[in-house]
Amino acid sequence: MIFELSKTNSIANTYVAELRDETIQKDAMRFRYNLERIAAYFALEISKSMDYEQINVQTSLGMAPAVKLKEQPVLATILRAGLPMQQGLIQIFDRAPSAFITAYRKTHDNGIPEIMVDYVSTPDLTGKTLIMADPMLATGLSMVLCCKELLKRFKIKELHLVIAIASAAGVAYVREHLPEAKLWIGAVDADLDSKSYIIPGLGDAGDLAYGKKL
Repeated sequence: MIFELSKTNSIANTYVAELRDETIQKDAMRFRYNLERIAAYFALEISKSMDYEQINVQTSLGMAPAVKLKEQPVLATILRAGLPMQQGLIQIFDRAPSAFITAYRKTHDNGIPEIMVDYVSTPDLTGKTLIMADPMLATGLSMVLCCKELLKRFKIKELHLVIAIASAAGVAYVREHLPEAKLWIGAVDADLDSKSYIIPGLGDAGDLAYGKKL
């Protein structure tokens, strides 16, 4: 299942537009906030597909019927660029535990790049719904590798991927290698450049959110 935000009109499309705007991007706080808002929007959409139970709530004037989640999801992100989206998810699922994973690109002497995972911090994911957030899905290699690392360790009930901007190639790669995943994407762009940046994309999300790295 793929939900692409740009195919329907909503205020969240404005957040995506501001993420792309090179003038607005100069305000790092605004950039992070727009990532948060996109993730929060998707969290609300994901919540509609989850299981609930009936409860009664005591008010000052009587008893009111209500519903609550049967089980909290686990909110995961790929560091560092995914942190603002993690904040957006946790605004909605404010009682959910979190997981964090790092991935980086290593280029070997033969010039062939490899994605490496070197840090995983997670609660028990067995039988849980996992929501993984990352702003950019370029080639899809990092997302697939990180998810497969968690799937190797735990039998996850349901996997949701929350992404601001994706490439068509990245979406195809994820669909091939993570067919069980449900994708929630702000917009899908057609191309990648020679450095695997999404075109038109928005640039380097991590640098725009937190400053340029060495």
